[in-house]
Amino acid sequence: MMGVLCTIGYERASLEGFIAALKAAGVATLVDVRDRPWSQRPHFRRDELRKILLDAGLGYVHIRALGNPEEGRAAAHAGDMESYRRFMDDRLASPDGQKGLARAVELARKGPICVMCHERDPAHCHRSRVADALVALGLNPPRHLFAE
Repeated sequence: MMGVLCTIGYERASLEGFIAALKAAGVATLVDVRDRPWSQRPHFRRDELRKILLDAGLGYVHIRALGNPEEGRAAAHAGDMESYRRFMDDRLASPDGQKGLARAVELARKGPICVMCHERDPAHCHRSRVADALVALGLNPPRHLFAE
């Protein structure tokens, strides 16, 4: 085992609670795995979130190759979980997906990472599939964080 791995979703989280949860878990770098790192909540948009986290002493890296592709999001919203899993597995197995996973492992070797997406419940979010792939590459099983 070679690295601390957490996951978090920002759905219904306050910015303060989100940062507090990351700090309490000892996270060094937030790994944003959204395909499109945009939010209706301005503080959770990529560039703004990067600035906020840097000001809070935390790192931020966006790895789009680990995001749920549009087809996967559509399948999940339609309740077609078999297709959703296939789209995610294909993305993670792609050359870009493999590079993204390797980048996340590299970051975890330097300090604890937290994989972030939108959904509060990790069971309903592709970040759990990303975490499973990272565990298969040697990271510790994830600790799922919840920002209140």
